[in-house]
Amino acid sequence: MNNAPTIETARIRVLLADDHRMVVDMFQLFLTESAGMAVRIAESMDEAAHIIQKEGAFDVVLLDLNMPGMNGVAGLKRAIRLNGGHPVSILTGSTTPRMMQEIMAAGASGIVLKTTPLRSLANAIRFMHSGERYLPMELIQAQAMPGSAARQGNLTDKEMDVLTQLAEGKSNKEIANELQIAEATVKMHVTGICRKIGANNRTRAVIMAKEMGLV
Repeated sequence: MNNAPTIETARIRVLLADDHRMVVDMFQLFLTESAGMAVRIAESMDEAAHIIQKEGAFDVVLLDLNMPGMNGVAGLKRAIRLNGGHPVSILTGSTTPRMMQEIMAAGASGIVLKTTPLRSLANAIRFMHSGERYLPMELIQAQAMPGSAARQGNLTDKEMDVLTQLAEGKSNKEIANELQIAEATVKMHVTGICRKIGANNRTRAVIMAKEMGLV
């Protein structure tokens, strides 16, 4: 009897969760047709969790950082628990140095940018499947830049926390919930950030902070 694995069982099983359907359809088509992977898709963290619970652990799971149900790294940690130790990574359009550190500290197997060429995406999945942790070169280079402590002037640690959240497009209420502080305190910190950076509003503060390398 021939016990060699079939083509289907030999494929890397991938769960790709992202609420941008055009993105996941394109990735699924390439990974299935050109990279020989078996790909399931979901559009929310809850749907991804349901699929894992129903179908068992996947070889590699990729989660959109900002899709419904993620709640930041909380969704990542949930998926790691459900996936039984198999690689779980974050898929994102962009990230800040601080968020990158949080993602990797939470146990992610890597961060994959949505701008990644399709062939590189397949290679990243294989790399994580082999047990390695994956970060694209542009994120490694950003992490290796001189620390923000030398560039943030006199911003306090809490102001830096708020600034990081602002850079992710969060509202004052969302920031208050994330940092477990009062919304009025968030407004106070935003005012302080704008004054210290020299910005006249929160949007300009984020732009200037990115130019300064703070986030």
